[in-house]
Amino acid sequence: MVLKIRLARFGKRHAPFYNIVVAHARTARGSKPLEVLGTYDPIPKTPTDGNEAAKKFKDIKLDIDRAKYWLGVGAQPSDPAWRLLSMIGLMEPKYRLGQELKQEGASS
Repeated sequence: MVLKIRLARFGKRHAPFYNIVVAHARTARGSKPLEVLGTYDPIPKTPTDGNEAAKKFKDIKLDIDRAKYWLGVGAQPSDPAWRLLSMIGLMEPKYRLGQELKQEGASS
């Protein structure tokens, strides 16, 4: 059975919060996952050191060892999960800034 690493949404209406989960590809969106790998909070937060001018950050917490395990046994990340895993350094980014997307099979 195909496994997917994807985001499961929690939180309130205008305050999303995501769990990074491993689930079977054909299960329903709200069903229980096989494992929760971590969390992602997309709302930018200011650092707690008191510096108001510091750059805001989005909080990503991930069990890297378990994520490597699931990628090793063939779990396929969804596009948002791929982006998060590439930020952490576990995956190669799909798209790089400044690089044009090449269309396959298109004649020039």
